[in-house]
Amino acid sequence: MRRDVFQAIADPTRRDIIHLLSNESLNINAVAEKFEISRPAISKHLKILQECGLMSIQQEGRERFCRPNFEALQEVSLWIEQYKTFWETKLDHLEHYLNKSK
Repeated sequence: MRRDVFQAIADPTRRDIIHLLSNESLNINAVAEKFEISRPAISKHLKILQECGLMSIQQEGRERFCRPNFEALQEVSLWIEQYKTFWETKLDHLEHYLNKSK
């Protein structure tokens, strides 16, 4: 099943994993050690992040490393941008109204 980026970022643990990987690529055990949940639960979160394209898992010798792919967040950025524009316009109108009311 192909998941989307919005499903991935909906969960706080997955957002924490994304943040963790933004600093460096880590092996799966290193990711799991940063959280107080079970290793199978972390594996499920990593699978979802991988399915939506936010990260990949690459084998290097005996280790499997999680590598971020933040280009997948572009979809979220574009979605947010439309609301940012909407709210900036609304706030500009409010500012204009309040200045006029003085």
